[in-house]
Amino acid sequence: MKTEQNFIGSFFKLESAGGIILMVAAVLAMICANTSLSVYYDLILDTPVEVRVGPLEVAKPLLLWINDGLMAIFFFLVGLELKRELIEGELKERKNIILPGVGAIGGMLVPALVYVYFNYQDPVNIKGWAIPAATDIAFALGVLTLLGSRVPATVKIFLTSLAIFDDIGAIIIIACFYTDDISFISLVIVAVCVPILWFLNHRKVEARSLYLMIGVVMWVAMLKSGVHATLAGVLVALFIPLKSKSDPDFSPLKSLEHDLHSVVAFFVLPVFAFANAGLNLSGVSAEDVLHPVPMGIAMGLLIGKQVGVFGMCYLAVKMKLTELPKGMNFKTLYGTAALCGIGFTMSLFIGSLTFEATDMDKLFDERLGIVVGSLLSGIIGYLILSYSLKKPDADVDAVTEVKS
Repeated sequence: MKTEQNFIGSFFKLESAGGIILMVAAVLAMICANTSLSVYYDLILDTPVEVRVGPLEVAKPLLLWINDGLMAIFFFLVGLELKRELIEGELKERKNIILPGVGAIGGMLVPALVYVYFNYQDPVNIKGWAIPAATDIAFALGVLTLLGSRVPATVKIFLTSLAIFDDIGAIIIIACFYTDDISFISLVIVAVCVPILWFLNHRKVEARSLYLMIGVVMWVAMLKSGVHATLAGVLVALFIPLKSKSDPDFSPLKSLEHDLHSVVAFFVLPVFAFANAGLNLSGVSAEDVLHPVPMGIAMGLLIGKQVGVFGMCYLAVKMKLTELPKGMNFKTLYGTAALCGIGFTMSLFIGSLTFEATDMDKLFDERLGIVVGSLLSGIIGYLILSYSLKKPDADVDAVTEVKS
């Protein structure tokens, strides 16, 4: 039990630190995009990178290698976390699933509806409905860190559990709605890789190199298939053994998850943020801010997330389907729901899938809505939690003073 608590504690510390690094990377990107460095910034991201093995060729600008390649590592880590949580973590028990589960459903559905309200008349703009449906767990936990030890562990666990369900929703959305022309041959290769991974898992093979080698083959095949390549990371992760056949105290999955946390938190996500958050603010007018796409995204993150997460959780508690975790009340729940409006990383990722490939982002910049919505959500969530977590302490002090 003590080992598990140490693992969870290390996890939260790492995610929080990662959130701070993410903020720094995003600020650096903004600086580069709005100064004389913008020429070099664009030049680096547009640098063509090509890998060729015989007739097989993968040629993309550096930006797409980051979005399709590095983000596959991020989704691989998400898959590892998901499998661990479902088998022996917080999501193993049904009572721990209901509250974050319904919150995640509301937190995806209502922001999407808010976006649709602003964009339903335009068949191109409407494609961005999924952008405000995401939550950035690293950023959100980074904001919680600013509140220090006042934040109960149950709040962090609830937020993390909700973000995992959110990631599952994002994975399903990407798989179902963000595919290009499908290549049958490439999908056959992916289909062949799956039973091989199952066989390795069934035999309790622990060699990481074998899983990763098949994962690379699957990634390339998905890249060529039209299904987004990052999903290969999730599929491979689900077949990594949780328990070792030879050593009962060793977990191949947990070991790999632990090793990847640092890589993802301090390299993959900051690099992604730096490459995608370079929003050029020169010449930005009120018309740009009020464009239905950025406005729909900003309102979806700011209003939709709060209403969706808090509203669904409130109904679930009042209908006695579940109960609030110890240390949480409706005020802290609402503050946490506001923090869920920080959609930075996944929103940027879905935004790039939606508009950049079609050059529609030249008519508007969806990143404007993501940055504004996420920033305001973070500020509001911090203020609400700062008030709601501080008040009980003040009440205790007042009672103590009266008694004395």
